[in-house]
Amino acid sequence: MTNNRKKNFFAGPSVLPIEVLQELEREIGEYNNEGLSIIEASHRDQPFTDMYFETLDLVKELLNINDNYDILFLGGGATLQFSMAPLNYLKPNTVADYIKSGTWSNKAASDAAKIGDINIYFDGSESNYSTLPDPKSVRASENSSYLYLCSNETTGGIAWQDFPNLKETPLIADMSSDILSRPVDVSKFALIFAGVQKNLGPAGATLVILNKDMYERQNKSLPTYLNYYSHTKTGGLTNTPPIFSIWTVKLVLQWIKANGGAEGMAKRASLKSTMLYDTIDGSGGFYISPVDKRYRSKMNVVFKLPSEELEKEFVAMSKEANMVGLNGHRSVGGLRASIYNSLPVEDVKALSDFMNEFKRIKG
Repeated sequence: MTNNRKKNFFAGPSVLPIEVLQELEREIGEYNNEGLSIIEASHRDQPFTDMYFETLDLVKELLNINDNYDILFLGGGATLQFSMAPLNYLKPNTVADYIKSGTWSNKAASDAAKIGDINIYFDGSESNYSTLPDPKSVRASENSSYLYLCSNETTGGIAWQDFPNLKETPLIADMSSDILSRPVDVSKFALIFAGVQKNLGPAGATLVILNKDMYERQNKSLPTYLNYYSHTKTGGLTNTPPIFSIWTVKLVLQWIKANGGAEGMAKRASLKSTMLYDTIDGSGGFYISPVDKRYRSKMNVVFKLPSEELEKEFVAMSKEANMVGLNGHRSVGGLRASIYNSLPVEDVKALSDFMNEFKRIKG
């Protein structure tokens, strides 16, 4: 590894722990003295299966998941889950409730509407996706198959700090961008999915955590790969899994465990996000965060400057300072710092210092 690593604020694929990259470098040619690389090994043979089940056990441990849940690693990213969830669980003559809080929940709702009837329980467009409903007030429709939300919207920098507690209706969540950044009561959810390329590893695998009680609701007439239950019957090995991605996830999970688990990640997230929000709020209006303070994301800090010209200068000068990924999402503009688990605290401190200096020069 060189000493010239950039400070990586990309929203995904995103930064990985340096220790994990070094381990990958050491073992990519020969895994665990097996005489071959893990990415050359059969997914039916012991080197892979041992690694695979160790990874599943780490997920269960770190998220405190009980035995009533199955864990899968599927392909297709979170985007495939936008259609898999309704294909499996949106029953005829019912609706699915969707909370539209930004880009990714909007895409999920759009895909679900092509499969069955949906009800927009909450539409954040009225506030330009800057706020969320009070989780204690959220109730599903009377004839709802499930209620769907995105726990953290990377584009708008908005996040649920707590979740609805539904008694009768299954709760489904896309946690792609904040999975394992904090403890979560998994028992509240019928289905959680997360593309791993933000907090858990490289692109290529999607973590799926599924309550076994949902199999009673399963649509039985789906093709094999689109059917959750078919994956659980094979231990998640219905087809060749994304081996490299899963291996890297295992190493990242070990890193998370060594750094305090979900509780340790929550402390890191609070420290890093507070540093940036304090810089924004203390700038006298030079930097502005458009998000309701009650729902500010600890993973994706979005902010704006007084003009687009200044924002372009900010990005250009940040690149000169060895920082990358600070452009806002192309659909909304502005600026965004993604500060996932693996991003060092020192890099966030460097960004805060840069922001203060940029304000001094341009403010």
